[in-house]
Amino acid sequence: MKIAFGADEVTELSSAVLGYLRTVAEVVETDMNQPWPSYARQVGSLVANGECDLGVVICWTGTGTSIAANKVPGVRAALAWDPWIASGARKWNDANVLALSSKRLATDVAVEVTRAFVETTELDMEELPNIEMLRKAH
Repeated sequence: MKIAFGADEVTELSSAVLGYLRTVAEVVETDMNQPWPSYARQVGSLVANGECDLGVVICWTGTGTSIAANKVPGVRAALAWDPWIASGARKWNDANVLALSSKRLATDVAVEVTRAFVETTELDMEELPNIEMLRKAH
């Protein structure tokens, strides 16, 4: 598995999330010396064009990076703040990019949210018609 990663700054949280990702996948890091809309779109592009299977973006609220990533056709970025939301975003929405808040999540929670996102691999078959609608939305 290959995961694209971008964060607006090196923090304990972003370092912990990146450290976890490196244990489960090959990680493609974006340049952190660019504005958050740029690295979020870069992560989205890596996922949308198939170079990476999933993406993770982190900014202060997580909202801006989720919006920027979602501008890339084929990206379904989800802002998640607990493992249930992250897992549900994968199962019920086929989210392929996870957005996290670096200011509102505890580091251990951010890692658990990321783990839930990455480890959820099965789609809810009952949601396939809705997921297909999401895929065609761009």
